Amino acid sequence: MSLTSTGKRAFAANNRRILYAVAAVVIAIGFGAIGFYLIEGWSILDSLYVSAQTVTTVGYGDLTPATRNGRIFSTIFMLAGVGVVLYALTATVHALVQSELVATFGQRRQSRKMSKLRNHFIVCGAGRVGSHLVRGLLGSAETFVVIERDPQKVSELTDLGVVVLVRDATLEESLREAGVEHARGLAACLPDDADNVYVVLTARDLNPQMHIVARAAEEQAEPKLIRAGANRVVAPTIIGGHRMAMALTKPAVDDFLGSITANKLELAFEQLEVEPSSILVGHKLSETNIRSELDIVVVSIRRSDGQILFNPSGEATIESGDLLIAIGHAESLMKLAGLARDVNQSNAQSPMSKG
Repeated sequence: MSLTSTGKRAFAANNRRILYAVAAVVIAIGFGAIGFYLIEGWSILDSLYVSAQTVTTVGYGDLTPATRNGRIFSTIFMLAGVGVVLYALTATVHALVQSELVATFGQRRQSRKMSKLRNHFIVCGAGRVGSHLVRGLLGSAETFVVIERDPQKVSELTDLGVVVLVRDATLEESLREAGVEHARGLAACLPDDADNVYVVLTARDLNPQMHIVARAAEEQAEPKLIRAGANRVVAPTIIGGHRMAMALTKPAVDDFLGSITANKLELAFEQLEVEPSSILVGHKLSETNIRSELDIVVVSIRRSDGQILFNPSGEATIESGDLLIAIGHAESLMKLAGLARDVNQSNAQSPMSKG
């Protein structure tokens, strides 16, 4: 599991505690070596040897203090050295036990949190494609979980506040732990096509209704992913090629698409499902103020039977179960989403034309 910010601070504090304990032992040995060197006149090596014997409570053997001052210093040093060693051992054990408890508590809390997830998204793999997907999801209000086992990527995601499950995404138990049975959608973004096929196959078996999008590194992997159960397959190399062709032959169109993708125009595409209770049901587009008041362009309507109306005219009637593909400002799209869901939303702002 990934660590929360509190857990990371606890681990950092424990590491510092261990470092302080080790430093205390080293300083004590160094202090004793200097004392024996000055009082007994031994060599640095012999002084260090006797000092280490004293601190570690091994005892004296071939070298013992011969002078009165040396024995007084040895007595004081033995008492202090034992105290330093006990402190070091206590601090180290305490830090290790606390770290283990923090890790265990963090895992249990994360597991409980994931077990309560519903209608969320799962991202398998946070590589070049997955990381961009994660950043896109961070800009939305969607709940999602990332399954990733690379420690560096896990650390980067944790710093962004992403919920990360440190597991192998190809394992069934990993998908179950991420709540695949209750997930709304899954993205298979692993770098290997065979792994993505296995993830899609397993996820589809565990949740037949879930929407699955898979990444294909090679073009020939697309039909295999579809057969495995993916609803959509994205091939970054093919998309990149099409985008470069457009940038070369139609630069103005590419600039427009790039502006929408980068949100420079503060516009967004959205899909809005029309509920049976929506006030929009049964009305023609020309009878609504979707365009004039909300400043939203409906570029496509997908009927419940799969029929698609591209650039629908004002005479197109909105029906229950329609999926409206619209482009507009985020705030306006949210208002239209409310109107598409519930007739009660019409009390705030009616979308019907008054003329």
